[in-house]
Amino acid sequence: MAFFKITHNEKYDFVTLHNYGCTFKCSTCSYKLRSGPDGIPGFSRPKPEKFLTVDEMRQALRTVNPAKVYFMGGEPTVAKELETMLRFAKEELRATTKLGHTNGSRLPLPWLDGANVGLKAWDVALHRRVTGCDKQLIYGNFKTAFESGLELAANMVFIPELVGIDQLESCAAWLSSLSPEIPFHIMGYIPVPGQEYRTPSREEMVAAEERCHRHLRRVNSSLLSTQEALDLSKRDDRFDVVRIA
Repeated sequence: MAFFKITHNEKYDFVTLHNYGCTFKCSTCSYKLRSGPDGIPGFSRPKPEKFLTVDEMRQALRTVNPAKVYFMGGEPTVAKELETMLRFAKEELRATTKLGHTNGSRLPLPWLDGANVGLKAWDVALHRRVTGCDKQLIYGNFKTAFESGLELAANMVFIPELVGIDQLESCAAWLSSLSPEIPFHIMGYIPVPGQEYRTPSREEMVAAEERCHRHLRRVNSSLLSTQEALDLSKRDDRFDVVRIA
């Protein structure tokens, strides 16, 4: 698929290019909170009516000349235009480039400065069950990207009875083998329609943070309601954006 929307945050001087599509097939994906009848397998957000051309994206970015250019999805690395836009952002705009979130399946990339990687599980079998994809590719890519100098952060969704505290701690321990300074964000699961899993309690979230803090210095967490997740601008002005394309 491709990029279908660009938003601008004037206060923090960044734009975000939004892509449709993903390489994973996670039944618990929070994008399913916006599900529609015309979604593609494994990614059920309504399909955009129109996708942007490279020329349209370049022109939109030139109008605001941002200091930072972010790419999000779905999974932004499925867009064939990604490397073209990364190069444009670095060479013409002189901007910092970052994948605002990614599953890590194509890291590292040229002209990319950083990425926030969503790790899904530690156990090999569970990772394949959750995502439909191989764990080693993701963790191997993360290590290669980190060693190449990319500024990386990681996150994981805490889903009691599926991706539990032991999975979170194992990932934190692995990350600490690269650097104990890698930021790690624990997200409390938001129930997806049709799935049996529950939201963790606040006590469970505290316990998860404490376990991960045994390995990493920069651990935090969030536990959002469905309504909060669907309108993050009410909690964080970084999401207070204007659509420019």
